[in-house]
Amino acid sequence: MEWRKSHIGDATLDDLPGIVAIYNSTVAGRMVTADLEPVSVEDRLGWFHEHSGGHRPLWVLRHEGEVAAWLSFQSFYGRPAYNGTAEISIYVGEEYRGSGAGSLLVDKAIEECGRLGIHSLVGFVFGHNGPSLGLLEKFGFERWGLLPGVADMDGIMRDLVIVGRKV
Repeated sequence: MEWRKSHIGDATLDDLPGIVAIYNSTVAGRMVTADLEPVSVEDRLGWFHEHSGGHRPLWVLRHEGEVAAWLSFQSFYGRPAYNGTAEISIYVGEEYRGSGAGSLLVDKAIEECGRLGIHSLVGFVFGHNGPSLGLLEKFGFERWGLLPGVADMDGIMRDLVIVGRKV
C-alpha cells in the first residue's frame, strides 16, 4: 500500500468510533494494551478531548475515508518539568498491519516534535510485543527501562519495556 503523509490529519470526534474500534481489536490479543475488556466511545471521550493539534495531537491515518491507524501524544508524568517529553501510542487496524502505516505515523511524529516543543519521545511497550518494539527501534528508540512482571494478563505476568528517543 502506498501511504503518504497527506493521509494523516488531526482526529475529529467523527473519527472516534474508528479509533475505538482499532483499539478494541487489540484487546483480545493481550499484546498491545493492558485493557482486558473492550472500551466504549463514551469511555474515550475524556481522553479524546485531552488532545490538541498544537500541543498533544491525536492523528488518524485515513484510507478511502476510513480510519486505518492512529497515533496519540500524551503528556508524560503530568509535571511542568516534563512538558518537553511526550508518550506516543500507535494503533493500526488489523487489515493494515504490516503495510507501513505505523512507520509513516512514527516518522511524522518525529518530524513534528520541534513544532510541538518536544525533545524526548517515550513509549511503553509489552516485552512480548516484538512488532511494536521493532517498529520503534527502527526509528532510533532505545530501551530506557524495564518494569518486570508488572502486568497480569490472564494470569501471565508481562514485562513493560520503556523505550525512548531524543529528537
